[in-house]
Amino acid sequence: MSVTRSGPLPVGEAAEYDVVVVGAGVVGSAIARALARHPLRVALVEAADDVGDGTSKANTAILHTGFDAAPGTLEARLVREGHRLLTAYAREAGIPVEPLGALLVAWDEGQRAALPRLAEKAERNGHRTTRLLSAPELDSREPHLGPGALGALEVPGESVICPWTTTLAYATQAVRSGVDLHLNCRVEKVRPGEPYHRLVTRRGVLRARLLVNACGLHADAFDAMVGREDFTVTPRRGQLLVFDKFARDLVRHILLPVPGPLGKGVLISPTVYGNVMLGPTAEDLDDKTATGTTAEGLAGLREQGGRILPALLDEEVTAVYAGLRAATGQEDYRIAAHPGLRYVTVGGIRSTGLTASLAIAEHVLGLLADCGLDPGPARPLAPVRMPNLGEAFPRPYRDAELIAREPEFGAIVCHCERVTRGEIRAALDSTIPPGGLDGLRRRTRARGGRCQGNYCGAEVRALFEEQRYEEYGKGAR
Repeated sequence: MSVTRSGPLPVGEAAEYDVVVVGAGVVGSAIARALARHPLRVALVEAADDVGDGTSKANTAILHTGFDAAPGTLEARLVREGHRLLTAYAREAGIPVEPLGALLVAWDEGQRAALPRLAEKAERNGHRTTRLLSAPELDSREPHLGPGALGALEVPGESVICPWTTTLAYATQAVRSGVDLHLNCRVEKVRPGEPYHRLVTRRGVLRARLLVNACGLHADAFDAMVGREDFTVTPRRGQLLVFDKFARDLVRHILLPVPGPLGKGVLISPTVYGNVMLGPTAEDLDDKTATGTTAEGLAGLREQGGRILPALLDEEVTAVYAGLRAATGQEDYRIAAHPGLRYVTVGGIRSTGLTASLAIAEHVLGLLADCGLDPGPARPLAPVRMPNLGEAFPRPYRDAELIAREPEFGAIVCHCERVTRGEIRAALDSTIPPGGLDGLRRRTRARGGRCQGNYCGAEVRALFEEQRYEEYGKGAR
C-alpha cells in the first residue's frame, strides 16, 4: 500500500494504472474502494493534503432515505440503494450512525397542504412508512418547538452519521487493499491517448488506461481537460451554526423544513458528536473557494432557528462553518460514461452524495465496464474498523479495559471533546495519517469543542509536530 504527500511521483511502470480516480472526497474514495475488490492497479489522486477535504468535510451529515428525491431519477435510485449499503457498512466499519427519524414541520397552510403530496412522493420512492402528525402529536414529540407549527410528516429511517469517518474508512480500506493514494497532487492537464491517458500533475505524470472524474466542485473544469463541456458547476454555499452539547436535549429528531426550490432548506439536527446543528443557507456563488461565513448568513440562520426552536438561541455557538455544494441546474446527478474516451464523469453530486456514495461506486464500476474495463474476479477487501467519534457509542476515555492495557487512552488532552493522547497518537500512526491539525480534528475531534483549541491546542500541535519530526527527521514541519 502507498500513500504519498510530497516529492516526485513514481516513474516508469510504477506510474501506469488501470484506473485513476481523481478526487478523494466521499464519492471518489468509495469508487477507489470498489475498484480495490479487483486485481487492478488503481490510483486515487487528490489536490488537497487529505481525503475528504472539500465538500465532503462540510455537510449536514444526514444519512438520507431518499424519500423526497425526484422519483425515477438516478439520484433517487442511488440514494435508496446507498442508504441500505451505507447503513450496513457503518455497522461493519465502526462508523457512528444514529437513526433519529425526521419530521418535516409545516408552519403555514401551504406547507401543511404539501405534506400529503410529500408522503405520496416518498411512497413512489419506495419509502412507505411516513405518517402525518397533527399539531398536538407534533408538540408531544418535540415539546421545544416554537409556536405556530401546524403539523408534520414523520419520516422514519432518516439518520445522522459521521461524514469524516465515512470518507476516511473508504480511503483506508482502498489503500490497505492496494490502491495508491497521491495527495497534494493537483491534475493540471490531461492528454488523452492510447493505451494510456497522461495526467500531468504538480508532482509528475501518471498514466491511466481509464479515468474517473470525481472532482466535485471542479468536475466541469476537469471535463473540459478531456474535451467535454456537458454542464457547468455553480457552487452553492451552505453556512451552518453548531451549538454546544448543552443544547442536545432540546431536539429529538432531525427537524426538516418543507423543501423549497434551492434544496431542503434550513434544518435543525443533532450530530453524532452530541451537538445541535442549524443550517444550511443556500447561496449560489461564482467563487468555488468561498467557504467563509457571513454576518448576514449567520444572522438569517439565527432568525429562522429562533422560530423553529426558540430555546436554541439561548445556547452557546461552538463553531460556524460553510460548505459548497455542486449545483448544475439539473435536479439529478451528472454521471456519464464516455466509452470513446475511456472516461467516466461523476458530477453534480449534491447533498445526498454521502448517502449514495457506495451505490454510486457500484454504478461507476458498471460504467467503467462499458468503457472497456475488465475488472477480473472479485476478492475480499482488507478489513477496516474505524475509531469511534460518536457520543452514543463507547469512547476510549470510558473504556477501563483499554486504559488498563494502554494508559494513554485514559490521558485526556482535549477536555471539551474528551479526546485522549492515545487517540491522537493512533490517528498519527494510522494508514492515512492527517496532513495537518484540521485533518487530525476530523479523525479525533481534538480542538473541535467549546474552546476550539484554546486550551488543548498547544499540546495537540506538539503531538502532531513530534510525529512529523519522527517521520521526516530533524527540522521537518
